[in-house]
Amino acid sequence: MRVAYHPDYCIELPPTHPFPMGKYPGVHRLLLEEGVIDAGDVMRPEPAPRALLERVHAREYLDKLETGTLSPAEVRRMGVPWSARLWRRSRLATMGTVLAARAALQDGLAGNLAGGTHHAFADRGEGFCVLNDVAIAVRALQQEGAAGRFVIVDLDVHQGNGTAAIFESDPDVFTVSVHGERNYPLAKMRSTVDVGLADGLGDAEYLETLERVLPDALDRAKAELVFYLAGVDPAAGDRYGKLALTEAGLRARDRCVAAACRQRGLPLVLLLAGGYAPTPERTARLHANTFIEAAAEFGAATAPLPERAARYRPR
Repeated sequence: MRVAYHPDYCIELPPTHPFPMGKYPGVHRLLLEEGVIDAGDVMRPEPAPRALLERVHAREYLDKLETGTLSPAEVRRMGVPWSARLWRRSRLATMGTVLAARAALQDGLAGNLAGGTHHAFADRGEGFCVLNDVAIAVRALQQEGAAGRFVIVDLDVHQGNGTAAIFESDPDVFTVSVHGERNYPLAKMRSTVDVGLADGLGDAEYLETLERVLPDALDRAKAELVFYLAGVDPAAGDRYGKLALTEAGLRARDRCVAAACRQRGLPLVLLLAGGYAPTPERTARLHANTFIEAAAEFGAATAPLPERAARYRPR
């Protein structure tokens, strides 16, 4: 399985900052150690160019990010302190999602060991999200003629409000969000399918909901590529989660998504999205499990989906 990764996905934040930057190298290390990927599977992105970012984001917002002229209120809303390294890191991770999407169209399954920054709107960042990498990847593939219809399956515990807003009026992008109803963001946007969950929900109820919602959504979407935002913040004990899934429950969730895509011949892009377990190491373990389960479902060698690999190879 090919994955995108760059050491500079991880940047230094203030010591008291709650975002677990250490999860990025942690996932990379675990997947190598456990033989899910090897060094030759790792695609190293360059920073996404401005022209690509402008397919989604407002020029004024990008100018502020590039020059470090966001207002204090804009920085607070973004949730991470601006720096030149943050700007570069955000563009690296965005390009990682573009590379992963291209690879998935060719191979059937690929991933980015970052990404899923679904709270970024066209004109602003929110909730630890600077650029909306999935939206940018969708627009890149559409422009390249690689694929035209997409489904975004967002199982982060927080609704993908930025993604929902960007694609609300786009009939070619089907957005699915299964999230905590009383969790951030308080003001929800409108996805194609929104499923709000009660606080404290456990494995059985969660999986029953997913098995009811996901197959119908995939069939209705008539998509050519699936982006899976596999946030691990529904896990019990997550700092921001409010749900109660076990590690086994999360793995079952990931198998459910991978199986539904594989059965339909849908190429699948794996993205980390959120996760705030007690330690970055624990968060990395939960994220790594997603890649392990998807690779097992698609086959250890990740054989291409022949009918789609030929048809949707990027031009």
